[in-house]
Amino acid sequence: MPLRELRQAMALTQQDLADRLQVNQPAVAKLEQRADMYISSLRSYIESIGGQLRIVASFPAGDVAITNFSSVEQSEPPT
Repeated sequence: MPLRELRQAMALTQQDLADRLQVNQPAVAKLEQRADMYISSLRSYIESIGGQLRIVASFPAGDVAITNFSSVEQSEPPT
């Protein structure tokens, strides 16, 4: 699902999202049109609409969650 449609499904305007991300509305419009972006930008976008970004690689033998892109705040301390 495109980011724009995801935002709309959450009943948010670009301005609503811009306020949450602390950017201007044109920055949100540009982000929604990009085919390539930083994972951190995508994570911020998803989290600002109430979601959690998970990256999963699919292989014939099964799916594997990629965890080295987790944000520092979400990481558990080493034991």
